[in-house]
Amino acid sequence: MTDGAFLYILRCADDSYYTGTARSGLEQRIAEHNAGTYDGYTAKRRPVTLVFSQWFDRITDAIAAERQVKGWSRAKKEALMRGDFEQLRVRRDGVTGDFFVLRLLSIRAALALRDARSSG
Repeated sequence: MTDGAFLYILRCADDSYYTGTARSGLEQRIAEHNAGTYDGYTAKRRPVTLVFSQWFDRITDAIAAERQVKGWSRAKKEALMRGDFEQLRVRRDGVTGDFFVLRLLSIRAALALRDARSSG
């Protein structure tokens, strides 16, 4: 787990969302948010609750996904949390193929294939 990072989304006390990345432990990073360790968006919106996380093997991929998700609407973030990948595929301009969405889809497909092989 040394070269990668988590992308995570927190629900804040005011019902807004915060998106970030955590290279060290995810639990530690959430505890820092809840303790107000750093002055920033979540410091005045505590407590926060983890609503989504995804591990990326490379920190650069996690950062790219964070930038992309930060630009998404609330509805699209909630689709991600629900696992509604069809909703995530479509951008406002109707184009498909966002890096992060494709990455998630490939991860989910690989996990489904692994599970199918191990159960059959």
